[in-house]
Amino acid sequence: MRTLYRIILALGALSAIWLAGLVWFADQIPDSVADSTTRTDAIVVLTGGSQRIEGGLELLAAGMGKTLFVTGVFPGVQVPALLRQANAPEGLACCIVLGHSADNTAGNAIETAAFMRQQNYHSLRLVTSAYHMPRSLLEFTRAMPDVAIVPNPVFAGNVKRNRWWEWPGTFSLIVTEYVKFLVAELRPWLIREAQGGPA
Repeated sequence: MRTLYRIILALGALSAIWLAGLVWFADQIPDSVADSTTRTDAIVVLTGGSQRIEGGLELLAAGMGKTLFVTGVFPGVQVPALLRQANAPEGLACCIVLGHSADNTAGNAIETAAFMRQQNYHSLRLVTSAYHMPRSLLEFTRAMPDVAIVPNPVFAGNVKRNRWWEWPGTFSLIVTEYVKFLVAELRPWLIREAQGGPA
């Protein structure tokens, strides 16, 4: 009985820590673009969410970066099709580079790091959905510790930032993203453990 009691207490403590972490994580999701004026070498868009590509193209048109790099583009998609889909001016095509190899956020960071080294770029403006920004910053900072990264979140209308726990769709989205964030945070440790790590 005493052992069962200890197990229940431990599970309760872990649940409380997990919930506190969820609240902390939700608070890290930006509700605005904190820096909208700094120009960077590159504008980087992560595919997979509404308004991301459109937001990146608007930043490029405004001269906020030399090049727009779109990472995680579906194989076969080329710049003209991207511009048509976003109803953007064809004149922007000269300054857009597409990356086709990434299929997740860690892959986006690795693909972007290779692009930044190739171009000898040292700063980027990161464009992704607000709820995705904490994990994206974690992965990008890890992959490019010497690159200055300016977060530029975009905001989908169906994601309810205020009182997010009252909206089932937003609640599910934030919980899922929080779990992915925890996995990303722990991944280096998990890899070391799987490889036998230092004793």
